[in-house]
Amino acid sequence: MELFDSQPIIGMVHLDPLPGAPQFDGDRAAIRRRALDDARALDAGGVDGVIVENFGDAPFYPEDVPTHVVAAMTSLVGAVADTVDVPVGVNVLRNDAEAALSIAAATEASFVRINVHTGARRTDQGIVEGRAHDTLRLREQLDVDVRILADVAVKHSEPLGPENVQNETRDAVERGLADAVVVSGAGTGHDVPRDRLDAVADAAHECTVPVYVGSGVTHDTAVELLSVADGAIVGSALKADGNVHEPVDRSRVEALIDAID
Repeated sequence: MELFDSQPIIGMVHLDPLPGAPQFDGDRAAIRRRALDDARALDAGGVDGVIVENFGDAPFYPEDVPTHVVAAMTSLVGAVADTVDVPVGVNVLRNDAEAALSIAAATEASFVRINVHTGARRTDQGIVEGRAHDTLRLREQLDVDVRILADVAVKHSEPLGPENVQNETRDAVERGLADAVVVSGAGTGHDVPRDRLDAVADAAHECTVPVYVGSGVTHDTAVELLSVADGAIVGSALKADGNVHEPVDRSRVEALIDAID
């Protein structure tokens, strides 16, 4: 069964810095309030799903986050899942697929986003390597139907050698067994180059999996991008003034959904 019936718009719940992160301000209750307020605004505005992400935890651990991060995110993802009526996903930055999958299993979330599922990328955390072999086996052990959305040439990273996004897409799906792929621009909020989107979409559709745009979707670009992609993950454009650090603005969510409809 497909996770979404049609081209989904998936909104981001960007968590404020969690306890233990350098910029945590000491107010745990405020983190929960902000997360739930953003989730409600996204749901009420008409999105098809949400992803909860520890966006405020920079600088990020490259792979395994501490157990206190897993505990905090499990509590927050569970609260979001109880609040909204759409599928909920988990992304544990920078690339802790085991934690994301475990949180999803504990909270009955529907999917996870994994920044580097197969291959390797050069990032500000150093070389980050995919661990698809561990992730897929853990999913079997947990016996959960949690879908894997795998990034191709993920934002805020560079290839270690010559880049071929079509081959990377095929590897993520055919060898990494990803259920969908995500293609983004150079960084948060950056446009996806059209030639990159076309190349990833061609390979993904050959493999019969959806491709989602993972950055740079705006009210002006959404319709064009969705003429190629099967859905989009949207953060900045749904925030007040289009600023990724501001709260979700329900009116901006509604405007984006209206533009697409």
